[in-house]
Amino acid sequence: MTIQPTFMLIADIAGYTRFMKFHRASLAHAQQIIAQLLEAVINATSRRLALAKLEGDAAFFYAAFPAGSEPSLDFVGEQAAAIYRAFHARVSDLKVNNLCKCDGCMQAGNLKIKLVGHFGEAAVQKVKNMTELAGYDVILVHRMLKNDVPIPEYMLMTEPVHERTDASIRERSSSHALELDDVGSTETFYVDLERYAGEVPEAPRLPMHARIARSLMLVARSWPAMLGIRKACAGFRNVQDAPPVAAS
Repeated sequence: MTIQPTFMLIADIAGYTRFMKFHRASLAHAQQIIAQLLEAVINATSRRLALAKLEGDAAFFYAAFPAGSEPSLDFVGEQAAAIYRAFHARVSDLKVNNLCKCDGCMQAGNLKIKLVGHFGEAAVQKVKNMTELAGYDVILVHRMLKNDVPIPEYMLMTEPVHERTDASIRERSSSHALELDDVGSTETFYVDLERYAGEVPEAPRLPMHARIARSLMLVARSWPAMLGIRKACAGFRNVQDAPPVAAS
């Protein structure tokens, strides 16, 4: 186990639970959609961040740096915008090309993405085939998920992140004091992701045969969850063994 300067980022998919109807077909499709969206978010972070683990409808990422270093986090703004664009490109594709009319599929277009980021120290250790992060700063970044930021989609960051990012995101951020459980008063800053990342073009409509094939694939992938054999997101469990990534 080593204690390293670490940038931590949680990408949280918001707005889904309140729409789900708990009958098997809708819930199974909802889980498949969440899995697809998490996959898009993970792909958007692969150059800079490592996946620590999935946490329900959220993904916990990190970048660990050599002990004693004072790294720049100039990449954070670009990374936040990339996650936002990848997420909404997949949402748009689901809206345009999914033929299923169940509650889960119909509500996919209402999903939002929220990011919280913190820079501090974390104990990075291997537990069997998983990478685990522990420490006060890991607790802090998770507490940030419960906040009163007044916009639906944002990048929320602590002062240690804000002061290390580039001017493009600092100049567009607003100060926001939080009172966090078990942490206390914490100075944070947030950026409106929709304005910062820019408009995401609507996905192209696929030919009807391709849309039908997609819908059949969704049904096929949902059957194990509908029958209670496994949870739809279980396929991501092995992704947790991603190695630490040191940002340049």
